[in-house]
Amino acid sequence: MSFTADRLVLFGATGDLAQRMLLPSLCALDHDDLLAPDLKIVGTARSDMSDAEFRDFARAALEKFLPVNRRGGMAEFLNRLSYQPLDATTLEGYEELAAKVGEPKRGIAIFLSTAPSLFEPTIRGLQHAGLDGPHVRMCLEKPLGTDLETSREINDAVAAAFPEERIFRIDHYLGKETVQNLLALRFANILFEPLWNASHIDHVQITVAETVGLEGRVAFYDDAGALRDMVQNHMLQLLALVAMEPPGNFNATSVRDEKVKVLRALRPVTEGETVTGQYRAGAIQRESVPGYDEELGKDSDTETYVAIKAHVDNWRWKGVPFYMRTGKRLPERVTEIVVQFRSVPHSIFEDKGARMQPNRLVIGIQPEENVHLSLMAKVPGLDREGIRLRSVPLDISMPDAFSGAVRRIAYERLLLDLIEGDQTLFVRRDEVEAQWEWIDAIRAGWAEQGLTPRPYSAGTWGPSAAIALAERDGVTWHE
Repeated sequence: MSFTADRLVLFGATGDLAQRMLLPSLCALDHDDLLAPDLKIVGTARSDMSDAEFRDFARAALEKFLPVNRRGGMAEFLNRLSYQPLDATTLEGYEELAAKVGEPKRGIAIFLSTAPSLFEPTIRGLQHAGLDGPHVRMCLEKPLGTDLETSREINDAVAAAFPEERIFRIDHYLGKETVQNLLALRFANILFEPLWNASHIDHVQITVAETVGLEGRVAFYDDAGALRDMVQNHMLQLLALVAMEPPGNFNATSVRDEKVKVLRALRPVTEGETVTGQYRAGAIQRESVPGYDEELGKDSDTETYVAIKAHVDNWRWKGVPFYMRTGKRLPERVTEIVVQFRSVPHSIFEDKGARMQPNRLVIGIQPEENVHLSLMAKVPGLDREGIRLRSVPLDISMPDAFSGAVRRIAYERLLLDLIEGDQTLFVRRDEVEAQWEWIDAIRAGWAEQGLTPRPYSAGTWGPSAAIALAERDGVTWHE
């Protein structure tokens, strides 16, 4: 049932995500007249606040995290907000929440930004208060479990009240403009798609590098580690978008059908195809930083770095390695996809002394959104001592190319899609479970091999074994 919600309920409304992303995104959408005039936003959390106190709380968050030029009409936005204290673990209070939400004209969108352990009692409370009917859709913020079993438990609990067509699982990477541009690059240009296969692509690299350490996520991160925190969701979604077949249409069903085919075609990782690491004390941008164990306050076997050599076993990608790496306390913050094309089959310039380099496509996702394509060109000259060729870049900086367009953060798009009911950029249950199945097999392999993280100094690109993982195939990580 399609509807544009006129009620938005934010669970965890006093949390970090709400302050940094949700409230600023909603205010920015309101500033651009993208929210329906009758949309009411109800925040709920344990904290005991009045409506006025919550509006003051929201104002402080907006002044801290929303750019000045997007705060126009902030007073009108704050008037949309109300608040209802709630202990999500008991049924008491849900009827008061339902009364606060009121009777919608069209429907309700609920955003759960809480610990996964609260999902099941929250669903029971919503059912108890009648907030689970056909006019209600549910959005879930990660993490959705710690393995396949716990993910299924969460999904089963939610599915008891909401059918799949009304469940929206967020992976905020899918809301990033450049990630969506990957689909446009592939499927709106005849230039790339005929070459997008094993015959013409040598390998693919996906890097998600962070300079930060634990940053207040001590308990969560030590239980999760890099594999479950980043690879299971963000990186596998990027891999799926790179590797998917062209969907018949750009809609939720078609796009997600093709992504899940890729995830199910992932070959199980074997011994020697992964490297894990944990950062030690070092320097980031000339500032000394402590090691992971020092930040944590105890010894730990949790990985803060992981590199994986993956394969997609289908006709399009047979034999093409996908190298993925992610880590904390690396030299720079960068998320990028590198598509390395094969060399030309025969160089007509070899006898003239020219050296060839294969073409490379680099898609930058953060901090800079850009597309960089390297091409071979002749160096000007009379060529009396031979022809010289050089790789030259074709660069597209997205902010420059679309200077008149508003640059939006991912949550603006995703929240608007939630309100309007578009699931295209949200993750379906079978995707989540295919991702967990592959990740669980990797973790089981680590346990069987007794694999422990290798140390690496903060400010470096991870353990030296990660370099060897690629270099033994003649591949160098793009840096």
